[in-house]
Amino acid sequence: MTYWITIRLVWLGLVLALLVPSANLFADDRPNLIFILSDDIAQGDVGAYGQELIQTPHLDRLCAEGTRYMSAYTGTSVCAPARSSFFTGLHTGHCPIRGNREIKPEGQKPLPEGLVTVGTVLKGAGYKTATMGKWGMGMFNTTGSPFKNGIDHFFGYNCQRHAHSYFPSYLYDDATRVEIPENKKGAKVYAQEKIEQNVLAWVDKHSDNPFFLFYAITLPHGRFEIDNQGIYEDKPWTEKEKNYAAMVTRLDSDVGKLVALIKEKGIADKTLIIFSGDNGSSFDPKTTIGKRFNQTMGGSLRGFKRSMYEGALRQAAIAWWPGTVPAGRVTDEPWAFWDLLPTFAELSGADLPKEYSPDGLSLVSFLEGGPAPKRESFYWELHEGKNHIQALRWNNWKAVRPQSGGAVELYDLSTDLGETKNLATDHPTLVTQAISMMDASRVEDPLWPDPARKMPEAH
Repeated sequence: MTYWITIRLVWLGLVLALLVPSANLFADDRPNLIFILSDDIAQGDVGAYGQELIQTPHLDRLCAEGTRYMSAYTGTSVCAPARSSFFTGLHTGHCPIRGNREIKPEGQKPLPEGLVTVGTVLKGAGYKTATMGKWGMGMFNTTGSPFKNGIDHFFGYNCQRHAHSYFPSYLYDDATRVEIPENKKGAKVYAQEKIEQNVLAWVDKHSDNPFFLFYAITLPHGRFEIDNQGIYEDKPWTEKEKNYAAMVTRLDSDVGKLVALIKEKGIADKTLIIFSGDNGSSFDPKTTIGKRFNQTMGGSLRGFKRSMYEGALRQAAIAWWPGTVPAGRVTDEPWAFWDLLPTFAELSGADLPKEYSPDGLSLVSFLEGGPAPKRESFYWELHEGKNHIQALRWNNWKAVRPQSGGAVELYDLSTDLGETKNLATDHPTLVTQAISMMDASRVEDPLWPDPARKMPEAH
Protein backbone atom coordinates (compact mmCIF):
# COMPACT_ATOMS: atom_id res chain seq x y z
CA MET A 1 0.00 0.00 0.00
CA THR A 2 2.80 2.38 0.95
CA TYR A 3 4.49 1.57 -2.36
CA TRP A 4 1.44 2.63 -4.40
CA ILE A 5 0.98 5.80 -2.34
CA THR A 6 4.59 6.68 -3.03
CA ILE A 7 4.18 6.05 -6.77
CA ARG A 8 1.04 8.21 -6.87
CA LEU A 9 2.80 11.03 -5.02
CA VAL A 10 5.68 10.90 -7.48
CA TRP A 11 3.29 11.09 -10.44
CA LEU A 12 1.36 13.92 -8.76
CA GLY A 13 4.61 15.80 -8.31
CA LEU A 14 5.50 15.35 -11.98
CA VAL A 15 2.07 16.56 -13.08
CA LEU A 16 2.30 19.63 -10.85
CA ALA A 17 5.77 20.39 -12.15
CA LEU A 18 4.36 20.49 -15.66
CA LEU A 19 1.44 22.69 -14.63
CA VAL A 20 3.25 25.33 -12.56
CA PRO A 21 4.30 28.54 -14.31
CA SER A 22 7.65 28.39 -16.03
CA ALA A 23 8.93 31.11 -13.66
CA ASN A 24 9.06 28.55 -10.84
CA LEU A 25 11.66 26.61 -12.80
CA PHE A 26 14.09 29.51 -12.30
CA ALA A 27 16.20 30.06 -9.22
CA ASP A 28 14.65 32.26 -6.54
CA ASP A 29 17.81 34.31 -6.12
CA ARG A 30 17.69 35.95 -9.55
CA PRO A 31 18.35 39.69 -9.29
CA ASN A 32 15.83 42.47 -9.62
CA LEU A 33 16.66 44.55 -12.71
CA ILE A 34 16.18 48.33 -12.76
CA PHE A 35 17.10 50.63 -15.63
CA ILE A 36 16.73 54.31 -14.72
CA LEU A 37 16.76 56.47 -17.84
CA SER A 38 16.99 60.22 -17.34
CA ASP A 39 15.75 62.37 -20.21
CA ASP A 40 18.50 64.75 -21.45
CA ILE A 41 20.87 64.66 -18.48
CA ALA A 42 24.48 65.17 -19.59
CA GLN A 43 27.61 63.53 -18.22
CA GLY A 44 28.74 66.89 -16.90
CA ASP A 45 25.54 67.39 -14.87
CA VAL A 46 26.56 64.80 -12.26
CA GLY A 47 28.94 65.62 -9.43
CA ALA A 48 30.92 62.40 -9.79
CA TYR A 49 31.61 63.39 -13.40
CA GLY A 50 32.88 66.83 -12.40
CA GLN A 51 29.80 69.02 -11.92
CA GLU A 52 30.47 71.67 -9.26
CA LEU A 53 27.31 73.80 -9.19
CA ILE A 54 24.51 71.21 -9.24
CA GLN A 55 24.22 68.87 -6.25
CA THR A 56 23.75 65.14 -6.98
CA PRO A 57 24.71 63.40 -3.71
CA HIS A 58 22.68 60.23 -4.31
CA LEU A 59 24.05 59.60 -7.80
CA ASP A 60 27.53 60.35 -6.47
CA ARG A 61 26.97 57.76 -3.74
CA LEU A 62 25.86 55.20 -6.35
CA CYS A 63 29.16 55.83 -8.12
CA ALA A 64 31.09 55.37 -4.87
CA GLU A 65 29.21 52.16 -4.08
CA GLY A 66 29.21 50.93 -7.68
CA THR A 67 30.90 51.46 -11.04
CA ARG A 68 31.04 54.66 -13.09
CA TYR A 69 31.32 54.34 -16.87
CA MET A 70 33.06 56.98 -18.96
CA SER A 71 32.22 55.44 -22.37
CA ALA A 72 28.63 54.25 -22.02
CA TYR A 73 26.79 54.94 -25.26
CA THR A 74 23.13 55.63 -25.90
CA GLY A 75 21.15 54.03 -28.72
CA THR A 76 21.22 57.35 -30.58
CA SER A 77 20.97 61.01 -29.69
CA VAL A 78 17.19 61.56 -29.37
CA CYS A 79 14.49 60.01 -27.23
CA ALA A 80 12.35 57.44 -29.07
CA PRO A 81 15.09 55.57 -30.97
CA ALA A 82 17.39 55.64 -27.94
CA ARG A 83 14.88 53.87 -25.72
CA SER A 84 13.76 51.60 -28.59
CA SER A 85 17.37 50.47 -28.97
CA PHE A 86 17.44 49.54 -25.29
CA PHE A 87 14.07 47.83 -25.47
CA THR A 88 14.86 45.74 -28.56
CA GLY A 89 18.58 45.05 -28.11
CA LEU A 90 19.19 46.45 -31.60
CA HIS A 91 21.35 49.37 -32.67
CA THR A 92 19.80 51.98 -34.95
CA GLY A 93 21.02 50.32 -38.11
CA HIS A 94 18.56 47.51 -37.38
CA CYS A 95 16.10 48.99 -34.88
CA PRO A 96 12.61 49.62 -36.36
CA ILE A 97 12.60 53.10 -34.75
CA ARG A 98 15.44 55.37 -35.90
CA GLY A 99 14.01 58.83 -35.29
CA ASN A 100 11.28 60.72 -33.45
CA ARG A 101 8.03 60.44 -35.40
CA GLU A 102 4.86 61.92 -33.95
CA ILE A 103 1.43 60.36 -34.39
CA LYS A 104 -1.61 62.62 -34.06
CA PRO A 105 -3.49 63.23 -31.89
CA GLU A 106 -1.15 61.62 -29.36
CA GLY A 107 1.83 59.31 -29.35
CA GLN A 108 4.83 58.27 -31.42
CA LYS A 109 5.43 55.81 -34.23
CA PRO A 110 4.87 52.44 -32.53
CA LEU A 111 7.17 49.49 -32.24
CA PRO A 112 5.98 46.92 -34.81
CA GLU A 113 4.25 43.70 -33.91
CA GLY A 114 6.12 40.58 -32.91
CA LEU A 115 9.37 42.08 -31.67
CA VAL A 116 11.52 40.46 -29.04
CA THR A 117 11.83 43.09 -26.31
CA VAL A 118 13.41 43.24 -22.90
CA GLY A 119 9.86 43.27 -21.55
CA THR A 120 8.73 40.11 -23.33
CA VAL A 121 11.95 38.30 -22.41
CA LEU A 122 11.75 39.12 -18.70
CA LYS A 123 7.99 38.63 -18.42
CA GLY A 124 8.47 35.24 -20.08
CA ALA A 125 11.07 34.45 -17.43
CA GLY A 126 8.54 35.11 -14.68
CA TYR A 127 9.53 38.64 -13.76
CA LYS A 128 6.96 41.23 -12.79
CA THR A 129 7.51 44.14 -15.16
CA ALA A 130 6.73 47.84 -15.07
CA THR A 131 7.51 51.13 -16.79
CA MET A 132 7.02 54.45 -15.07
CA GLY A 133 7.72 57.90 -16.48
CA LYS A 134 7.68 58.30 -20.26
CA TRP A 135 7.01 55.49 -22.74
CA GLY A 136 7.18 57.10 -26.20
CA MET A 137 7.11 53.85 -28.23
CA GLY A 138 3.42 53.62 -29.18
CA MET A 139 -0.02 54.41 -27.81
CA PHE A 140 -2.07 51.79 -26.00
CA ASN A 141 -4.19 50.91 -29.04
CA THR A 142 -1.13 50.17 -31.22
CA THR A 143 1.45 47.41 -31.57
CA GLY A 144 3.80 49.64 -29.59
CA SER A 145 1.67 49.54 -26.44
CA PRO A 146 3.71 48.69 -23.35
CA PHE A 147 1.26 45.88 -22.61
CA LYS A 148 1.97 44.26 -25.99
CA ASN A 149 5.68 44.42 -25.28
CA GLY A 150 5.92 42.60 -21.99
CA ILE A 151 5.00 45.33 -19.50
CA ASP A 152 2.55 44.46 -16.70
CA HIS A 153 2.11 47.95 -15.27
CA PHE A 154 2.57 51.46 -16.63
CA PHE A 155 2.23 54.87 -15.04
CA GLY A 156 3.04 58.28 -16.49
CA TYR A 157 3.11 59.77 -19.99
CA ASN A 158 2.68 57.64 -23.08
CA CYS A 159 3.46 60.44 -25.55
CA GLN A 160 6.75 62.32 -25.39
CA ARG A 161 5.07 65.50 -26.62
CA HIS A 162 2.64 65.27 -23.68
CA ALA A 163 5.65 64.71 -21.41
CA HIS A 164 6.95 68.19 -22.18
CA SER A 165 4.54 69.45 -19.51
CA TYR A 166 5.48 68.87 -15.88
CA PHE A 167 2.08 70.15 -14.72
CA PRO A 168 -0.16 68.13 -17.08
CA SER A 169 -3.94 67.88 -16.90
CA TYR A 170 -3.72 64.06 -16.97
CA LEU A 171 -1.42 61.05 -16.73
CA TYR A 172 -2.02 57.37 -17.47
CA ASP A 173 -2.39 54.61 -14.89
CA ASP A 174 -1.95 51.55 -17.09
CA ALA A 175 -4.10 52.54 -20.10
CA THR A 176 -6.57 54.54 -18.03
CA ARG A 177 -6.40 58.29 -18.37
CA VAL A 178 -6.26 59.82 -14.89
CA GLU A 179 -7.27 63.46 -14.81
CA ILE A 180 -5.46 66.01 -12.67
CA PRO A 181 -8.22 68.61 -12.36
CA GLU A 182 -6.14 70.85 -10.09
CA ASN A 183 -3.77 71.65 -12.95
CA LYS A 184 -6.70 72.63 -15.16
CA LYS A 185 -7.47 75.28 -12.57
CA GLY A 186 -3.93 76.65 -12.46
CA ALA A 187 -2.64 74.57 -9.55
CA LYS A 188 0.84 73.12 -9.48
CA VAL A 189 0.61 69.34 -9.12
CA TYR A 190 4.04 68.16 -10.25
CA ALA A 191 3.85 65.05 -12.44
CA GLN A 192 7.12 63.59 -11.18
CA GLU A 193 5.71 63.57 -7.64
CA LYS A 194 2.92 61.22 -8.74
CA ILE A 195 5.29 59.11 -10.85
CA GLU A 196 7.75 58.75 -7.97
CA GLN A 197 4.98 57.67 -5.58
CA ASN A 198 3.82 55.04 -8.07
CA VAL A 199 7.36 53.70 -8.48
CA LEU A 200 7.89 53.34 -4.74
CA ALA A 201 4.50 51.71 -4.20
CA TRP A 202 5.05 49.20 -7.02
CA VAL A 203 8.55 48.23 -5.86
CA ASP A 204 7.32 47.88 -2.29
CA LYS A 205 4.53 45.57 -3.46
CA HIS A 206 6.73 43.37 -5.66
CA SER A 207 9.93 43.25 -3.61
CA ASP A 208 9.47 39.59 -2.60
CA ASN A 209 9.91 38.25 -6.14
CA PRO A 210 12.14 39.17 -9.11
CA PHE A 211 11.01 42.29 -10.92
CA PHE A 212 12.06 44.46 -13.85
CA LEU A 213 11.55 48.21 -13.65
CA PHE A 214 12.15 50.60 -16.54
CA TYR A 215 12.08 53.95 -14.73
CA ALA A 216 12.04 56.50 -17.56
CA ILE A 217 12.28 59.78 -15.65
CA THR A 218 11.46 62.85 -17.73
CA LEU A 219 13.72 65.13 -15.69
CA PRO A 220 15.55 67.33 -16.71
CA HIS A 221 14.05 67.52 -20.22
CA GLY A 222 12.66 70.93 -21.27
CA ARG A 223 10.27 72.86 -20.66
CA PHE A 224 12.46 73.22 -17.58
CA GLU A 225 9.59 73.39 -15.11
CA ILE A 226 9.95 72.66 -11.41
CA ASP A 227 7.63 73.00 -8.41
CA ASN A 228 10.40 74.15 -6.07
CA GLN A 229 13.77 75.68 -6.92
CA GLY A 230 15.01 74.67 -3.49
CA ILE A 231 18.65 75.46 -2.77
CA TYR A 232 18.98 77.27 -6.09
CA GLU A 233 16.23 79.82 -5.50
CA ASP A 234 18.58 82.60 -4.40
CA LYS A 235 21.36 81.88 -6.88
CA PRO A 236 22.33 84.81 -9.14
CA TRP A 237 21.26 82.82 -12.19
CA THR A 238 18.52 83.01 -14.78
CA GLU A 239 15.18 81.32 -14.02
CA LYS A 240 15.96 78.62 -16.56
CA GLU A 241 19.30 77.90 -14.92
CA LYS A 242 17.71 77.67 -11.47
CA ASN A 243 14.98 75.40 -12.78
CA TYR A 244 17.40 73.16 -14.62
CA ALA A 245 19.66 72.72 -11.60
CA ALA A 246 16.64 72.02 -9.38
CA MET A 247 15.34 69.44 -11.86
CA VAL A 248 18.65 67.56 -11.83
CA THR A 249 18.74 67.63 -8.03
CA ARG A 250 15.09 66.48 -7.88
CA LEU A 251 15.99 63.59 -10.18
CA ASP A 252 18.89 62.76 -7.87
CA SER A 253 16.67 62.89 -4.80
CA ASP A 254 14.08 60.55 -6.33
CA VAL A 255 16.78 58.05 -7.27
CA GLY A 256 17.93 58.28 -3.65
CA LYS A 257 14.43 57.46 -2.37
CA LEU A 258 14.26 54.37 -4.57
CA VAL A 259 17.66 53.15 -3.39
CA ALA A 260 16.66 53.80 0.24
CA LEU A 261 13.51 51.68 -0.23
CA ILE A 262 15.53 48.85 -1.76
CA LYS A 263 17.89 48.90 1.21
CA GLU A 264 14.95 49.08 3.64
CA LYS A 265 13.34 46.02 2.03
CA GLY A 266 16.59 44.10 2.43
CA ILE A 267 16.98 43.40 -1.29
CA ALA A 268 20.01 45.57 -2.14
CA ASP A 269 22.29 42.56 -2.60
CA LYS A 270 19.90 41.10 -5.17
CA THR A 271 19.10 44.28 -7.09
CA LEU A 272 21.00 45.63 -10.10
CA ILE A 273 20.43 49.31 -10.86
CA ILE A 274 21.78 50.83 -14.04
CA PHE A 275 21.39 54.58 -14.40
CA SER A 276 21.95 56.51 -17.63
CA GLY A 277 20.92 59.51 -19.68
CA ASP A 278 19.16 58.96 -23.01
CA ASN A 279 21.19 61.43 -25.07
CA GLY A 280 23.55 64.31 -24.59
CA SER A 281 22.64 67.69 -23.18
CA SER A 282 19.93 69.66 -24.92
CA PHE A 283 22.05 72.81 -24.60
CA ASP A 284 24.67 74.00 -27.05
CA PRO A 285 27.80 74.38 -24.89
CA LYS A 286 28.24 77.86 -26.36
CA THR A 287 24.99 79.07 -24.80
CA THR A 288 24.83 80.75 -21.41
CA ILE A 289 23.33 77.73 -19.64
CA GLY A 290 25.77 75.36 -21.32
CA LYS A 291 28.67 77.47 -20.12
CA ARG A 292 27.18 77.89 -16.64
CA PHE A 293 27.07 74.18 -15.92
CA ASN A 294 30.06 73.10 -18.03
CA GLN A 295 28.16 70.05 -19.32
CA THR A 296 30.82 68.97 -21.82
CA MET A 297 33.20 67.73 -19.14
CA GLY A 298 35.41 70.79 -19.19
CA GLY A 299 35.12 71.09 -22.94
CA SER A 300 36.52 67.60 -23.49
CA LEU A 301 33.43 66.36 -25.36
CA ARG A 302 32.08 67.84 -28.58
CA GLY A 303 28.42 67.97 -29.51
CA PHE A 304 25.05 67.76 -27.86
CA LYS A 305 21.59 66.28 -28.49
CA ARG A 306 20.79 65.41 -32.14
CA SER A 307 24.42 65.17 -33.22
CA MET A 308 26.72 62.17 -33.66
CA TYR A 309 29.69 63.47 -31.66
CA GLU A 310 30.76 62.05 -28.30
CA GLY A 311 28.98 64.75 -26.29
CA ALA A 312 25.70 63.50 -27.74
CA LEU A 313 26.35 59.77 -27.55
CA ARG A 314 28.29 59.25 -24.31
CA GLN A 315 26.14 59.18 -21.19
CA ALA A 316 26.54 59.51 -17.47
CA ALA A 317 26.14 55.83 -16.55
CA ILE A 318 26.36 53.97 -13.28
CA ALA A 319 25.92 50.33 -12.24
CA TRP A 320 25.08 49.48 -8.62
CA TRP A 321 24.67 46.01 -7.15
CA PRO A 322 26.23 45.65 -3.69
CA GLY A 323 28.46 42.62 -3.44
CA THR A 324 28.50 42.01 -7.20
CA VAL A 325 29.36 45.26 -9.01
CA PRO A 326 32.75 46.53 -7.77
CA ALA A 327 32.51 49.64 -5.61
CA GLY A 328 34.44 52.73 -6.66
CA ARG A 329 35.42 51.36 -10.05
CA VAL A 330 35.78 53.79 -12.95
CA THR A 331 36.19 52.35 -16.42
CA ASP A 332 36.56 53.79 -19.91
CA GLU A 333 35.73 50.54 -21.68
CA PRO A 334 32.74 51.09 -23.99
CA TRP A 335 29.28 49.54 -24.02
CA ALA A 336 25.92 50.61 -25.44
CA PHE A 337 22.19 50.50 -24.71
CA TRP A 338 21.63 47.53 -27.00
CA ASP A 339 23.83 45.43 -24.68
CA LEU A 340 21.30 45.62 -21.84
CA LEU A 341 18.72 43.20 -23.25
CA PRO A 342 21.15 40.25 -23.53
CA THR A 343 22.61 41.25 -20.16
CA PHE A 344 19.24 41.18 -18.44
CA ALA A 345 18.32 37.98 -20.25
CA GLU A 346 21.42 36.22 -18.91
CA LEU A 347 20.83 37.47 -15.37
CA SER A 348 17.19 36.33 -15.48
CA GLY A 349 18.08 32.87 -16.80
CA ALA A 350 15.93 33.42 -19.88
CA ASP A 351 16.72 31.83 -23.23
CA LEU A 352 16.44 34.21 -26.16
CA PRO A 353 14.44 32.95 -29.16
CA LYS A 354 16.62 31.17 -31.70
CA GLU A 355 15.40 33.36 -34.54
CA TYR A 356 16.33 36.55 -32.63
CA SER A 357 19.80 38.00 -33.17
CA PRO A 358 20.48 40.98 -30.90
CA ASP A 359 23.20 43.47 -31.75
CA GLY A 360 24.12 43.66 -28.08
CA LEU A 361 26.49 41.51 -26.06
CA SER A 362 26.01 40.45 -22.46
CA LEU A 363 27.80 42.68 -19.97
CA VAL A 364 27.47 40.33 -17.00
CA SER A 365 31.19 39.61 -16.54
CA PHE A 366 31.99 43.28 -17.25
CA LEU A 367 29.55 44.37 -14.54
CA GLU A 368 31.25 41.98 -12.14
CA GLY A 369 34.63 43.59 -12.74
CA GLY A 370 35.95 41.80 -15.82
CA PRO A 371 36.78 43.34 -19.19
CA ALA A 372 34.13 44.64 -21.57
CA PRO A 373 33.11 42.22 -24.34
CA LYS A 374 35.09 42.53 -27.57
CA ARG A 375 33.29 43.57 -30.71
CA GLU A 376 34.03 44.85 -34.17
CA SER A 377 32.29 48.22 -33.87
CA PHE A 378 29.52 50.44 -32.50
CA TYR A 379 27.10 51.98 -34.99
CA TRP A 380 24.52 54.79 -34.81
CA GLU A 381 22.21 56.58 -37.19
CA LEU A 382 19.56 59.23 -36.66
CA HIS A 383 16.77 60.51 -38.90
CA GLU A 384 15.63 64.03 -38.07
CA GLY A 385 13.59 65.80 -40.72
CA LYS A 386 15.59 65.63 -43.95
CA ASN A 387 18.93 65.18 -42.22
CA HIS A 388 19.95 61.54 -41.77
CA ILE A 389 23.28 61.13 -40.02
CA GLN A 390 25.62 58.33 -38.98
CA ALA A 391 28.52 57.47 -36.71
CA LEU A 392 30.74 54.46 -36.23
CA ARG A 393 33.33 53.64 -33.58
CA TRP A 394 35.83 50.83 -33.99
CA ASN A 395 38.79 50.50 -31.63
CA ASN A 396 39.67 54.16 -30.95
CA TRP A 397 38.64 55.41 -34.40
CA LYS A 398 35.42 57.38 -34.77
CA ALA A 399 33.77 58.14 -38.11
CA VAL A 400 30.98 60.72 -38.34
CA ARG A 401 28.75 61.65 -41.29
CA PRO A 402 27.10 64.85 -39.95
CA GLN A 403 24.99 65.56 -43.05
CA SER A 404 22.91 63.37 -45.37
CA GLY A 405 25.08 62.44 -48.33
CA GLY A 406 27.97 64.41 -46.83
CA ALA A 407 31.61 63.60 -46.35
CA VAL A 408 32.70 61.27 -43.56
CA GLU A 409 34.88 62.79 -40.86
CA LEU A 410 37.48 60.73 -39.00
CA TYR A 411 38.78 61.19 -35.45
CA ASP A 412 41.25 59.37 -33.22
CA LEU A 413 39.56 59.22 -29.81
CA SER A 414 42.75 58.07 -28.10
CA THR A 415 44.39 61.45 -28.73
CA ASP A 416 41.42 63.68 -29.60
CA LEU A 417 38.40 62.92 -27.42
CA GLY A 418 36.96 66.32 -28.29
CA GLU A 419 36.86 65.39 -32.01
CA THR A 420 38.62 68.60 -33.03
CA LYS A 421 40.99 67.22 -35.68
CA ASN A 422 39.37 65.66 -38.73
CA LEU A 423 41.92 63.14 -40.04
CA ALA A 424 39.91 62.01 -43.07
CA THR A 425 42.35 63.43 -45.64
CA ASP A 426 45.29 61.86 -43.79
CA HIS A 427 43.76 58.37 -43.70
CA PRO A 428 41.65 57.80 -46.83
CA THR A 429 41.93 54.02 -46.45
CA LEU A 430 40.40 54.19 -42.99
CA VAL A 431 37.58 56.41 -44.30
CA THR A 432 36.84 53.84 -47.00
CA GLN A 433 36.86 51.12 -44.35
CA ALA A 434 34.50 53.14 -42.16
CA ILE A 435 32.03 53.70 -45.01
CA SER A 436 32.06 49.99 -45.80
CA MET A 437 31.39 49.15 -42.15
CA MET A 438 28.59 51.72 -41.99
CA ASP A 439 26.94 50.19 -45.04
CA ALA A 440 27.24 46.70 -43.57
CA SER A 441 25.83 47.83 -40.21
CA ARG A 442 22.39 48.84 -41.46
CA VAL A 443 19.42 47.28 -43.17
CA GLU A 444 17.54 49.40 -45.68
CA ASP A 445 14.10 50.57 -44.60
CA PRO A 446 11.94 52.91 -46.72
CA LEU A 447 10.98 54.77 -43.55
CA TRP A 448 14.64 55.45 -42.78
CA PRO A 449 16.49 56.25 -46.04
CA ASP A 450 20.20 55.66 -46.55
CA PRO A 451 22.10 58.48 -44.79
CA ALA A 452 24.77 58.31 -47.50
CA ARG A 453 22.29 59.70 -50.04
CA LYS A 454 21.62 63.39 -50.03
CA MET A 455 17.90 64.08 -49.75
CA PRO A 456 16.38 66.02 -52.69
CA GLU A 457 15.24 69.56 -52.03
CA ALA A 458 11.48 70.09 -51.70
CA HIS A 459 9.84 72.10 -54.51
